[in-house]
Amino acid sequence: MVVAVDVEDDEVRLWSRVPAGAEPRDVPGTTTERVSENVVVQRDRDYAPTCYVGGPADALADLRAALESDPKVVDLAWDRKYLNLRDGDPSRVLAVSLERPSEIATFAREVRTVREPGGADRREGPPNERAVSGANREPGSANGASTAGGWRPGTFRLYDVDPSPKFRYCLERGVDPTPEAEEGGEHWPRSLSLSLPTERLAAGDLTALTCEGRAAPRAAERQTGEARERLSPDGDGDAAVLRALAARLDAVDPDVLVLSSADLVPLIHDRADALGVDCDLGRLPGHRMLAGENSYESYGRVGHSPARYDVPGRAVVDRSNSFFWREGKLPGLFDLVDRSWKPLQEASWASIGTVFTAMQIREARDRGVVVPWRSWEGESFKRMGTLHDADRGGFTFEPDVGFHENVVEVDFASLYPRIMIENDLSPETVQCDCHDTDDVPKLGYSVCPDVDEPFVPTVLDRIVSNRYGFKGDLRETDDPERAARLESKISALKWILVTCFGYQGYRNSKFGRIEVHESINAFARELLLDAKEYLEAAGWRVVHGIVDSLWVTAAVDDPTPIEEVCAALTEARGIPLEHESDFEWVCFVPTSDGERGSLTSYFGKRNDDSFKFRGIEARQRSTPTFVGEIQRDLVATLDEHREPEPVCDRLARAIARVQSGSVDPDDLVLRTSASKSLADYDQRTRTVAALERYEAHDVARNPGQDVRYVVVDDGRRDRDRVRLPWEDCGDYDADFYETLLVRAAESVVSPLGWDRERIRRYLDDGEDLTLGAFS
Repeated sequence: MVVAVDVEDDEVRLWSRVPAGAEPRDVPGTTTERVSENVVVQRDRDYAPTCYVGGPADALADLRAALESDPKVVDLAWDRKYLNLRDGDPSRVLAVSLERPSEIATFAREVRTVREPGGADRREGPPNERAVSGANREPGSANGASTAGGWRPGTFRLYDVDPSPKFRYCLERGVDPTPEAEEGGEHWPRSLSLSLPTERLAAGDLTALTCEGRAAPRAAERQTGEARERLSPDGDGDAAVLRALAARLDAVDPDVLVLSSADLVPLIHDRADALGVDCDLGRLPGHRMLAGENSYESYGRVGHSPARYDVPGRAVVDRSNSFFWREGKLPGLFDLVDRSWKPLQEASWASIGTVFTAMQIREARDRGVVVPWRSWEGESFKRMGTLHDADRGGFTFEPDVGFHENVVEVDFASLYPRIMIENDLSPETVQCDCHDTDDVPKLGYSVCPDVDEPFVPTVLDRIVSNRYGFKGDLRETDDPERAARLESKISALKWILVTCFGYQGYRNSKFGRIEVHESINAFARELLLDAKEYLEAAGWRVVHGIVDSLWVTAAVDDPTPIEEVCAALTEARGIPLEHESDFEWVCFVPTSDGERGSLTSYFGKRNDDSFKFRGIEARQRSTPTFVGEIQRDLVATLDEHREPEPVCDRLARAIARVQSGSVDPDDLVLRTSASKSLADYDQRTRTVAALERYEAHDVARNPGQDVRYVVVDDGRRDRDRVRLPWEDCGDYDADFYETLLVRAAESVVSPLGWDRERIRRYLDDGEDLTLGAFS
């Protein structure tokens, strides 16, 4: 079973863990070498990656002739491929095989700049704009060609250019990078976790390096619960740490390195070289930087992507740069690897949309469809009224602010994916050319009924079905380790299903189309309103609804049982409406001005005594641990007494703790992210103060990276306004944290009509504490 893939220009290496004496999967063109009893490497020195070029016949013939003498091209051939999902017949394309994987990007740029003068940095045109041969020659010679022999920008269309190197290899060679062994068994991939605090990493100090690893790891365990061991408990210095790490690598022989930061890779190798210690993280010497760090902006938010590194023979998982590690650990990641064929290391750092796109690319290849480079799908012409109706999201009811008892929550299971599946919504079916029917509610779009297996629904149906099956297995198992693995897989797939809808409207989606996005929303709005009608007719009152969920209370003494209402709507519409939870009570929180209900802020207590929090401080990443814990305590007090006064009494005790200075500063850390570089800030904010302190410690904080600090004097405007988590804090600003506590309390009691001013009056009046303060 393949556990790691190394793609270099001179060879590709497939590393597999197999039982003693067993052979790995056969990969044509590779030679096999056994590295140890259970590890083999297959080397492929003849791999030539292939991309495709489409365009007018004469332009392609001219391009082929020009490429015959190109030293980086090893083969040229004519092929027939579907250029998009709506093509009825395949088109003739030029298949270009290149000598090295790194030449793919070079070749694509040359087509855009040399073969199409003036075409640098342009986006691909819409697929229905086909080039006309003679008209696409640059003027300047008798036959219409430019003196440089180039073609007009947009003449050529490039395909299969941008799959990542390891993913491309697996696709082109038919290599399944999924482990074959029993999950969690003896031959399941082994992992080793290494962690180093941020400030020690910046200082290049390895003495605080911690290590965890097992020969057969229980990979579903949460990282925060792992037992770690200091590699140098006696503080003997970096050399001792490196020798201990080398011994641990030999003993565990991990296939996966789970690192607190990928920057550990160059640090460990550089320190080992400087100190003369033989310590390589890979199964062969050395490491490579695959990509440098960068900051980016997406939908108004600034993000940061750390540098990425490769070590031979082992997959590197950077915990600081892996959404799917946080959500699914190794079981969830390997399940995504199985579905996408994106090898573990690439899957670990990929975004949700990138993994979903990889699944789509696999399906497209099976259908003979090539993937456009820099895809561009133009929006169809619409009348103003249609545009107004279409340019809306999901439906959200305004919540009934207040404290509601005996509340029932019902949810549509995987609403958006199921809408796509049940209604065959896909780029090749919506607004087809062959039908003029009114299939999409309020929009009048047609949905082609003649496509047997619509593209997007086919991909999604497997995910929805498998996730449903995992949930069934989870209910039946009594094995805690298997349950943990199933929960990891369910969580990872959840995010694929959440993203698949939005990706239909994403401008860079390879297989997206805005009309599909609009159609999904239209069906969802109609379905939620239908559910409201069903529930009200059955004697229930809707107190809130968000896109795919509704909260209801009984409007009559004997309403129709909620299970019967859900079953009736499910049968009528084909999309399951499920009885999700029963609540003793739910509070819907008003907006800060108190004028209306906050659409996404609520909390409540289920009948099983568990609490649910959404949108309030306890769920916000920026909230200090202490404030979040106090807010949860205030909610428990509200549950016990159902009145605001006992809640404020408990708040008074928390304020007294803060003002006494007895709260651990580690529990007062705020977390935010830098939206720009330090030099680009105009205002003296707390974030600026923290960034100045990071800079003083030589700890780089780029736009999009987390910034953590404790407020020690909020009245100052210099860097002494805050302290960083690892600095000696001394006293913190008690008044600042008191304000945060009052704000958190307001979220709890505002559904009962108390605002911040009323809370302050109660506290300032010095009224005697109720018994609730001490219960």
